[in-house]
Amino acid sequence: MPGNSEVTPAGRQVSDAPSPRRLLSRERVYNGRIWDVVSDSFKLTAEGDPLVRDYIEHPGAVAVLPMNDDGEVLLIKQYRHPVGMDLWEIPAGLLDIEGEDFLVGAARELAEEADLIASKWNVLVDFFNSPGSSSEAIRIYLARGLNEVPHHELHVRTDEEAEIELHWIPLEDAVSAVLDGSLHNPSAVVGILAAAAAKADGFNGLRPGDAEWPAHPSQR
Repeated sequence: MPGNSEVTPAGRQVSDAPSPRRLLSRERVYNGRIWDVVSDSFKLTAEGDPLVRDYIEHPGAVAVLPMNDDGEVLLIKQYRHPVGMDLWEIPAGLLDIEGEDFLVGAARELAEEADLIASKWNVLVDFFNSPGSSSEAIRIYLARGLNEVPHHELHVRTDEEAEIELHWIPLEDAVSAVLDGSLHNPSAVVGILAAAAAKADGFNGLRPGDAEWPAHPSQR
């Protein structure tokens, strides 16, 4: 086989794992409103030369795929300025409240962006949004047992969120929209495909909503 990369033996379970490397220095080169940019100097090996990598230091985020009793999932349309497009997404938000429980943050975003409360929560999937350039870790939940937020508790949406539109769509149609290139938001794409895979065993293989999240930077 060409190259000198290590090959995982057939049948061996694959799992991402922490890999501490010697950090020589860290400099904050940009302080932003939501996230910062840092520059790290580190060594891959004790004998190796120092490497420098600049990346976004991000608090992480949670996203929620709401599913009703008919098997439809809720998508929300929101304008995203960096790409200049209206994207169909799922409710999501930053973990920017220090010490806030991940699941509490997800429930807050579901209420604020979709006007919904859920009684049944599962973890769909965890992923790094762009691990080559950002520390952002995202957890996507499947929320079921849905009810509307009482009218007097509704969140007043502002700025881009004020334009949010809500749309229920059968999960199978959402999968088709992903595969034909109609949907681009990463949390929506990952969440929809994960839900379609999890549906095969009636969602019984999913982790509980309060499952540990050791890959989140705050837990390492």
